[in-house]
Amino acid sequence: MSQSDQATKTNWNLLFLCWLLVSVSTTISIFFSSVLEYEPCVLCWYQRICLFPLILIFAAGLFPAFDKSVIKFALPLSIAGGLTALYHSLLYVGFIPENIQPCSKGVSCTEKYFELFGFVSIPMLSFLAFSTLITLLIILKRRTSR
Repeated sequence: MSQSDQATKTNWNLLFLCWLLVSVSTTISIFFSSVLEYEPCVLCWYQRICLFPLILIFAAGLFPAFDKSVIKFALPLSIAGGLTALYHSLLYVGFIPENIQPCSKGVSCTEKYFELFGFVSIPMLSFLAFSTLITLLIILKRRTSR
């Protein structure tokens, strides 16, 4: 196998890992709202708006062969979702004052539905997923720009 073929295979694997992360995140998001009946807040919806299209974007970049142009579509959505998740996480832990919360009507953005290990909240899980996704996409971008 040539070095070019090996690089393409590694890039495809990284993109597949991105698709897998987005698929698992979407499944968990839908599970929380549909099965456990946790109603999403406004910020959760904004994060979902950034997350859900990524499944199709990454799938389009994987087949029939690796397409590096997928990065220019996926990275802005991932950054927007990550920044929203960061804001939501800071709001959730009380770092941002309540008087500037966007969730004044409907479900509160600080509603404590679920905390893994006593401190990992749904907004933090979202932030970790988007952060991992951004990191993988930056690695992929650097690998393909050589």
